[in-house]
Amino acid sequence: MLRITGYSDRYSACPGDTLSFHVNSEQGERYDVQIVRLIHGDTNPEGPGFKEEEIAAECNTRMKGRPQRIHGGSYVVVPDDRRLDCASFTLQAFIFPTTPGPGPHGYCHDKGMQGIVTKWDVDKKTGYGLFVDAAGCLAVMIGGARGKLTTVTSGKPLLRKVWYLVAASYDAKSGQVVLYQEPVVSSTNGGLGMALLHPASETSATVKAKSAHRPAANEAPLLFAAATAQANTGRSIHGGHYREAKEPVALPEQTWCYNGKIDRPRVSGSALSKAEIDALARGYEGCSAALRAKVIGAWDFHANITRNIASCQILDVSPARLNGFAINLPVRGMTGYNWTGDDIVYHHAPQEYGAIHFHDDDIDDARWEVDFRWTIPAKLRSGVYAARLRIGGKSSPETEDYIPFFVRPPRGKATAKIAFIAPTNSYMAYSNDNLATNSVVAQLLAGRVPIMNASDLYLNEHREYGLSTYSCHSDGSGVCYSSRLRPILNMRPKYRHWLSPSLWQFNADLHLTDWLEQMGYTFDVHTDEDLDREGVDLLNRYRMVLTGSHPEYSSEKMLDAYEAYQAGGGRWLYLGANGFYWCSQYHPDNSNLIEVRKGEAGTRAWTANPGEYNNAFDGKFGGMWRARGRIPSKVCGLTFTGYGFDVSTYYRREADSLRPECAWMFKGIGKDEIIGDFGLVGGGAAGLEIDRYDLEFGTPHNAFLLARSEGHTDLMMQVNEEIHFTVRGYYGGGDENPMIRADMIYYKTPGDGAVFAPGSLAWCGALSHNAYRNNVSRLMKNVLDGFLKPGPLP
Repeated sequence: MLRITGYSDRYSACPGDTLSFHVNSEQGERYDVQIVRLIHGDTNPEGPGFKEEEIAAECNTRMKGRPQRIHGGSYVVVPDDRRLDCASFTLQAFIFPTTPGPGPHGYCHDKGMQGIVTKWDVDKKTGYGLFVDAAGCLAVMIGGARGKLTTVTSGKPLLRKVWYLVAASYDAKSGQVVLYQEPVVSSTNGGLGMALLHPASETSATVKAKSAHRPAANEAPLLFAAATAQANTGRSIHGGHYREAKEPVALPEQTWCYNGKIDRPRVSGSALSKAEIDALARGYEGCSAALRAKVIGAWDFHANITRNIASCQILDVSPARLNGFAINLPVRGMTGYNWTGDDIVYHHAPQEYGAIHFHDDDIDDARWEVDFRWTIPAKLRSGVYAARLRIGGKSSPETEDYIPFFVRPPRGKATAKIAFIAPTNSYMAYSNDNLATNSVVAQLLAGRVPIMNASDLYLNEHREYGLSTYSCHSDGSGVCYSSRLRPILNMRPKYRHWLSPSLWQFNADLHLTDWLEQMGYTFDVHTDEDLDREGVDLLNRYRMVLTGSHPEYSSEKMLDAYEAYQAGGGRWLYLGANGFYWCSQYHPDNSNLIEVRKGEAGTRAWTANPGEYNNAFDGKFGGMWRARGRIPSKVCGLTFTGYGFDVSTYYRREADSLRPECAWMFKGIGKDEIIGDFGLVGGGAAGLEIDRYDLEFGTPHNAFLLARSEGHTDLMMQVNEEIHFTVRGYYGGGDENPMIRADMIYYKTPGDGAVFAPGSLAWCGALSHNAYRNNVSRLMKNVLDGFLKPGPLP
């Protein structure tokens, strides 16, 4: 068990900025804090070993530990209001349950009660609420004074992934309770097959009963997709996270989380007839004045689609204006009960996208208290740093954690000629992935039994730490949001990823920063978020810009900046593979969050549902940049071509490398010399994921093909977006498919700019071989020295 974990409030900071650190000491043990500069994070004995430099800091001290918990699950809070303490009521909504209860399907499991629309105090059993019960049936609960409780159930299990109109009414005068459960069948919801296989008698219900007591007033807020275990826990959501929350707002402790979609929830202050329920369900504005007068609140989730659907604010369209706010970022831009399929863009047909998809494992912020802070000193040089936490002074997976962060140069300035852009969007996309324990193809992908770290096992037991965009929620839907406001346990030095034969993402990028330090280059560090915010102005401060080993996830502003930098004479090294592949977008109000929709193509762990390909954060089509006409080869000259995680291989020089324009890069390297048949990532410089030169897909026609890999195994497979038919023996693996290759290229750009790209995710892992004396290191040094020289390139 991990005894200590933590996170910081931001990834990057400039001198004078203050970082906050949030720590969970699982057993309340004291721990030592030490700020360190991270140099090399790989503990592989075949390499230079783990390297860190301790930095003097006022926060370096022994801290009193405390356990801090993460409360996962998304829901909507409408703050308590006296108008909601009504004697008679009608609750209604359209629902699309995804884990309704026990059943033969893999995602139907016994979750217990799931709240739909509730003003319910779980501990005191007071108030009222509409639920999915433990048997998967619709239920209404009315809790009166002195423990009196009425529960009415439909007795008809709800079908998974089918829209229903559900409602419950209670008349205080007569004591009558009526429960309605009615499937909404259309060509896009269940279809003819659902109607034939599950007749209305099996899925519909109208149940009448009596309640001898009225609902007792309570202090619980109105919740959608949950119920209240404790009315006020003291946990807060602060205005720094969301614009709408101007003041700290206390959160309820929620439980009984619902999995699935909810559309158009309503609360009325009287027992409505079925005709009134139907009229109100279809639209508040179209109802009669008499019916509208009975309504306490009518929440239309599509009401702010055209303004900011990503907002956490939930609008009540009735005169009461009982607006709410969403917690833990449920998914927006979701098809509603009335989606026709005529339009697949939510802001083109907002009335058909009135649903929000809630999950019991959503998280946007761990919301831990701050344990210590540190202000970046004025003269601290830019680089990769971490707060090292140790219990009992012991360095072990159980008693040690590192919280990484990036120190930038003084704001608006450069302190070096080289900038390294840390691909933090990609770190977030892979954060806390659980493929090793959850994916049925994990062993096939890796070509071996996955070897897991203690943190992998911890995450398997603690799903509240959140998931990656390679994960699926507990209801089987894909994870499209990722937050960095939580411990990200696979973004740590010393971490060895289960998928690759060595390192992945953050820790792999320390191979590059270590080499830069060893070769004596000074460099500044920035993050994807910094680039997205500041654009090409940030890049233009530098003679040369380097990417990390796997900049897979990029925002539109990042691509614009890289293209403008090249067009303006910048010199750029794309030092990885599978770069600029997926569209990723920051939340418009909260850059701690990114969104990634996985569309109909691409190497992916899940696929978005029909009609749900567009980002909620910017309204634009998600998925691959290729689908938006910005295939990576138009940005970096190469396109993702293959992946295989068993072993890496090497390069042979191509004829272009002998040309006068290119020969300077190969000074000290023989014409027939094999390049990179060594390394810490799979034993070679070309592997894991690789890119190819392809003029048909946008590689510049002036690009030089310097070298090409060979010797890949049959586990290195071509990317599936380029496989149009599945034909036995036609495509094959890396031992027979000519498309499986890592191509090393170089080309010049306007204004005396240039681009160099080796086309391999394993490239930087070969730099330190033989104490940094090898042909990969030599080639890299020749390129950097040439790019740094003033004047035109040869």
